[in-house]
Amino acid sequence: MNGQKKYIAHLDLDCFFVSVERIKNPDLRGKPVIVGGSASGRGVVASASYEARTWGIHSAMPTARALRLCPHLLVVHGSHGEYDRISKKLYERMCELAPVVERASIDEMNMDFTGCENLYQNDLPGFIKSIQKLVADEFKLPCSIGLASNKTIAKIAVNQVKPAGTIFIPHGTEFTYLAPLDIGVIPGVGKKTGDYLREKGFKKVSDIQQKSEKDILDILGSHGSWIYQVAIGRGSDVIGDEWDAKSISREETFAKDITDRKMLEKIIFELTEDICQQLRAHGWKTRTVTLKLRYSDFKTITHAESIEPTNDDTIVAHTARTLLQSAYTRKLPIRLIGVRLTNFSEEDQMELSLFPSDARKQNILTVVDKIRKKFGDNIIHVGG
Repeated sequence: MNGQKKYIAHLDLDCFFVSVERIKNPDLRGKPVIVGGSASGRGVVASASYEARTWGIHSAMPTARALRLCPHLLVVHGSHGEYDRISKKLYERMCELAPVVERASIDEMNMDFTGCENLYQNDLPGFIKSIQKLVADEFKLPCSIGLASNKTIAKIAVNQVKPAGTIFIPHGTEFTYLAPLDIGVIPGVGKKTGDYLREKGFKKVSDIQQKSEKDILDILGSHGSWIYQVAIGRGSDVIGDEWDAKSISREETFAKDITDRKMLEKIIFELTEDICQQLRAHGWKTRTVTLKLRYSDFKTITHAESIEPTNDDTIVAHTARTLLQSAYTRKLPIRLIGVRLTNFSEEDQMELSLFPSDARKQNILTVVDKIRKKFGDNIIHVGG
C-alpha cells in the first residue's frame, strides 16, 4: 500500500431520523419536521428536516424553542432502535461494495476503496453516484457522499453538498479546495474556537494556510496542530472495522453528549452484541477488550483488559462495563464510546472445554446468531 493513492468515501444520511419517519408516514414530506423529545419536558431536537432548518432549527435545540420559532412544526418522537436497525442493514450492504467499511455514527460511514479503481472501471467518482442511487432505491433514504484522499476532507466536502449531493476532491487539490471555505468547516472548530480565531483575524481556511503550524500552535495550543493539518488538506485515512484477525471494533458518536452511565452501559452491550456476532461468524475468540471514550472536550482515552479467550456477548460486555467504571473519571459528558476486540485465536485452535455448560452456551450463541440473521438483530438478546 506504500505510495498508493487512498480513496476514502464518506456517506452521510441526510436528516436520517426524519427520513425514516417520512418512509413510515409520507404525509411528513415537504413539511417542517423534527424528531425529538417532548416540548413539555426537557426534550431536544435529535434531527431536523431541511424545511425546519430554514426556521433556524437545529439539532440539540430544546424542542420548546423549536416550536416557538416554527409554530406549525411537526414533532415526531421516533424510535432509536428502528434507526439503529436500518443503519446496521445499510452498513452490511456497504460491506458488499467496499473492502473496508467503518460506521462512524448511526447516520455516517466511511468506506475505503483504495485499490478498487479497476474493479469499478476507474471511475470511483461515478461509482459513488451509483451508491447514492442504491441507497435511494433499496433503502428509500437520501444521502450525500464525498470522495477524497482521507476521511476528514471527504467529510468536510460532504457537508458542502448536502442534501443529496456527491463530490470528489482529486488528489493534490485539497489545499486549493479548502482555501475559500469558512474556518468553521474544520472538525474541532466549534463556536468557541471559531469566535476566538475570528477575533485573531482568521475567517477563511486560507487565513490558517498562510501561517505556519507553530503560529497556530502558539494561538491554540496542542489543539492547533490538528486544525493546521486539516487546513492544509491532511487528515486520517485509517478506516476501522477491518475484517481481519487484527481487530474488530464498533463505536458510536452521539447526537447529544451523554452523562447517564446506565445509558452508556446499554450502548456498550449493543456494540458488544454486534462485534461478538462478527467474531463468531469468523470463528474467532478474543483475548483483549478495549474501551474507548471521547469526552465533550474531545479528550479521548482507552482502557484495555486481557481475558480468557471468548466470543460470548455477556463476558465481553461485562469486561467493557468494568472498564467504563475505571475509565469514566471526569465529570464531563461523553460524545463517543467504542469497544474494540483484539488478540484473536481461532476456535478450532482452542482446547475442547472440559465443562459441558461451555459447549451448551456456544450452541445457544450459534442459534441466536441464526435467529438474528433471519429476523433481525433486535429480535433476541442473550442477556447482559
